[in-house]
Amino acid sequence: MPRAAKGPRLYLVAARRNAEGRVVVAARWVIRDGTKMLTTGCGESDVAGAHQALADYIRAAHRPARSQRGLDDISVADVLNIYATDHVAQHPDRHRIAQRLQRLLDWWGGKTLAQVTGATCRAYATHRGNAGGARRDLQDLSAAIGHHHREGYHREIVKVALPKRGEARDRWLSRSEVARLVWTMWRAREGSRADGKAGNTTEGRHTMRHLARFVLLAYSTASRPGAVLTASWEAAAGRSYVDLDKGVFYRLREGARETNKRQPPVRLPRSILAHLRRWRRLTNSESGFVVEWRGQPVARVKVGFANAVKMSGLGEGVSPHTLRHSAVTHLMQQGVPTWEVAGFAGMGEAVLRRHYAHHHPDHMGAAVSAMGATQKRYRLA
Repeated sequence: MPRAAKGPRLYLVAARRNAEGRVVVAARWVIRDGTKMLTTGCGESDVAGAHQALADYIRAAHRPARSQRGLDDISVADVLNIYATDHVAQHPDRHRIAQRLQRLLDWWGGKTLAQVTGATCRAYATHRGNAGGARRDLQDLSAAIGHHHREGYHREIVKVALPKRGEARDRWLSRSEVARLVWTMWRAREGSRADGKAGNTTEGRHTMRHLARFVLLAYSTASRPGAVLTASWEAAAGRSYVDLDKGVFYRLREGARETNKRQPPVRLPRSILAHLRRWRRLTNSESGFVVEWRGQPVARVKVGFANAVKMSGLGEGVSPHTLRHSAVTHLMQQGVPTWEVAGFAGMGEAVLRRHYAHHHPDHMGAAVSAMGATQKRYRLA
C-alpha cells in the first residue's frame, strides 16, 4: 500500500550564503504540499505569519476528502486539515493551535487513522520529549478525530492514548510574595537582569509594568491567564470585557463557547476596580486592551513572567497559573464558603473540594472534634 501523503505543511528554507559566508538570500518559510513548494512571503522570524499563510492555503487550495471511507484510506493529514478549516480558522487562539497542529502534521501526516494506536501515541510522546506538551498536542489530535467522526466521515471508534496527567503543583504565593512580584515588575527597567542583580535601574524605560497589570487582575479575580490577556475596555468579538460601570469582569470572550473550563462573570473587588479605573484614564492607545505593550495586545507572558519571578527570588514552580491557584487558596484559608469560592473562581465545587479543601479552617473539623471527645473516655496509666 502506498504511503499516505503528509499534506500541506510549513518548511523552513535555509539561508543561502556566498563564498565569503555572507547571506545572499535570507531564510524563509514555504508551504510544502507534495512536490509543490509555495512561498509564504514570511521570513524565519515571522512564525505567526507563516502559520496564517498555511491556514489560508489549506482553506483556499487544499480540499481534503469529506466522504465516508475506511480507516486505512483516511490520512491523519486530511483529518487535521478538516479540523483546522472547520474550527481553528475562527478561533481566537488560532495561531497557537496552528502551531500544535503543525507539530502533529509533521509527525502524523504520513500515517492513516488505522495507525492511530496506543503504540504510535506513545512513540509520539517520546518524540516530543515533553509529556505535558505531548498530552496537549494529542488532545488536539483526539479533538480532530472526534470532529471527523461526528461529521460522518468515518464510523469506527479511534481512541488517542494520552500520557498521564502531571502531578498537581501545590506551590502557591503568599500575599507578601504576590506584592513582591508586582513591585518587581512595576520598578523593572531596561538593564535589569533576570538573575536578580541590579542593572541600569535609573535611566532605562520601564519594561514590565504591563505584567504588573496582568498579575493584579489575574490574582484579584482568580482568573485564567487567557481571560486576563484578552480583557478589553469595550465589549468586542474575541475579547473578554471589563465593565467599569457595573464593576463586573465578563471573562468568557464574546463569541466563544462555554467549555468545561468555566469562565462566568465575576464581580470586581474594590481594590482592583480602583486600579482599573485609573488605568483606563491613563490609557492613550487605541488597542482597547487592559494589558498591552507599546499600544499592542499581549498574546503571552510566559517569558517575561519567568524573568520577573527570578528577579523576585520566588524560586521554582511559579507560573502565570499560580496566581489563580494562590487566590483560591487564600479564599479557602479565610473560611469563605466553598460554593462562593467556586463561583468566584469559575470552577466546580467538587473540583474545589478535591484540590483545596485542606486549606479551609473547617476541613475535617467535625471529625477531629468527635475523635477528641472519644479519646477523653480512655485514661493512660
